[in-house]
Amino acid sequence: MNARPAPEFPSWPQYDDSERTSLIRALEQGQWWRMGGSEVDSFESEFADFHGAPHALAVTNGTHALELALQCLGVGPGTEVIVPAFTFISSSQAAQRLGAVAVPVDVDLDTYNIDVAAAAAAVTPRTKVIMPVHMAGLIADMDAFDKLSADTGVALLQDAAHAHGARWQGKRVGELGTVASFSFQNGKLMTAGEGGALLFPDEETYEAAFLRHSCGRPRTDRRYLHQTAGTNMRLNEFSASVLRTQLSRLDAQIALRDQRWTLLSRLLGEIDGVVPQGGDPRADRNSHYMAMFRIPGISEEGRNALVDTLVDAGLPAFAAFRAIYRTDAFWETAAPDTTVEKLAESCPHTEAISTDCIWLHHRVLLASEEALHSTAEIIAAAVGAR
Repeated sequence: MNARPAPEFPSWPQYDDSERTSLIRALEQGQWWRMGGSEVDSFESEFADFHGAPHALAVTNGTHALELALQCLGVGPGTEVIVPAFTFISSSQAAQRLGAVAVPVDVDLDTYNIDVAAAAAAVTPRTKVIMPVHMAGLIADMDAFDKLSADTGVALLQDAAHAHGARWQGKRVGELGTVASFSFQNGKLMTAGEGGALLFPDEETYEAAFLRHSCGRPRTDRRYLHQTAGTNMRLNEFSASVLRTQLSRLDAQIALRDQRWTLLSRLLGEIDGVVPQGGDPRADRNSHYMAMFRIPGISEEGRNALVDTLVDAGLPAFAAFRAIYRTDAFWETAAPDTTVEKLAESCPHTEAISTDCIWLHHRVLLASEEALHSTAEIIAAAVGAR
């Protein structure tokens, strides 16, 4: 099908002797949990500094990070959280597990980020948090969301699971004045297999989160005087040691991905019937967690078959997220008082993107320019054959 041989892409996760050294360092300190060791503390300091935040808290995974942040922002039964309808389902499930209603709203057809006007229209007296998700590393319109938050008094929680190292008008995620949540799951831009983190703009919320992530127990407690309800979301020392090394590579990897996306998006845009994810010049650094593109007019079945064709040709290709309201999981608990059909009607862009969008793993953007030309040729041939 393709004129060139199958392209070669770097493996993921990437690691070398630096991770081995870090793991041995964590092993030989003799304390393997965060309350006795130093790796988690050091990682939190380094991660906060990298993102320009006063405080960071490492936790077990990105979903727990969202859940913990929402709890600290007052989310619970009787409240609502506005989320994009096009996102990974953890964005909504984190709210629903706290008993809050997740309210899906539509996204922008070009950037795939949550639509500000749609979010504003969904605010009610019960709305506690609005959750912009920085899709594929492209930061959402934080200027508009800051204004919406100020006008309504509703807090913002950045779901930055895709946006390690991203910037908005020169500001890093931790400099945007809200709590932000990250994931270190195996496919993420930096990883320890699992893990997550939160950035905090103030000490009060950070301290509240620390208590809740450690079973409500203060750091120095020796008498089991648990001060608040919580659970165990503590990250272990081995994972933190790996993440410290992963963080040291992140800046250079983002620079390369950004450069490669400039080429790949141009090549994709030259293919008849293919529309790459758009951008926003105010998002002046995109971490490019996914290389995303649409095939407008294709059916979901046709898109899925096209993904299979691309995988068979050697590309790490995936179907885009399903609209969260089109999953059984969304309706299991704390669902809004509406129907799939009504939500679909209010989210036409989500319906389109969920049907016709494909994404490539970010390791594609760490490959050579020749590999990207081959990638585009494979996609062009597959789309043309369809």
